[in-house]
Amino acid sequence: MADERVDILAFGAHADDVEIGMGGTLAKYAEAGKRIVICDLTEAELSSNGSVSIRKKEALAAAGHLGVMERVTLDIPDRGILLTDIHISKVVEVIRKYKPKAVFAPFEEDRHPDHGNASRLVREAYFSSGIRKYNPSSPVHKPAKLYFYMINGFHKPHFVIDIEKHIEAKLQSLRAYESQFTKGKDGVATPLTDDYIEAVEARERMMGKDAGVRYAEGFFSYNTLLLHQDLIGD
Repeated sequence: MADERVDILAFGAHADDVEIGMGGTLAKYAEAGKRIVICDLTEAELSSNGSVSIRKKEALAAAGHLGVMERVTLDIPDRGILLTDIHISKVVEVIRKYKPKAVFAPFEEDRHPDHGNASRLVREAYFSSGIRKYNPSSPVHKPAKLYFYMINGFHKPHFVIDIEKHIEAKLQSLRAYESQFTKGKDGVATPLTDDYIEAVEARERMMGKDAGVRYAEGFFSYNTLLLHQDLIGD
């Protein structure tokens, strides 16, 4: 691409993390014409079910359901996401390449250590990408916003996004990961094969109900948010 600036760059530790946490939001913004890229930090090579090649095919199919412009995968080891200079630099280069307006990453409170580590890694890289003397060989870029989405668990979010019209796109993107969410003939039982998609749908229904809409996805921000809407409605 001549101009690789995007609106949203969403990071996940593994392919399916972004879809679980914010698939509906990505579908909503993609439909509105926003340019979106997903970056999976690892190849998820240690997953209990499936394989790297299968997971990559599923990930591309899932991205297609959401209308994502591009999906990239880094070579950070599965269960080896660490706050090292090498890993920070890898994420910084992705941010500087795509020059997003907003970056999304997993919320750090999660049962899977990789998700918490991914959250901290992206937060470090987000800051470093805006430092002129950090890896000066690539042009500096500081995205305007950094937000965090939930993967596992249910937390009180700082804000939600209405995804009522895009819940089906989210669910279709999750169903694309057949190797992860269904227990195949030679597969093993995991938390993901135990009605996980249904649980995610129920969570988004509860998020929506709490906000007065049918379905919503919850997010966190470490910065104060500026509201651009009428406080009392129409």
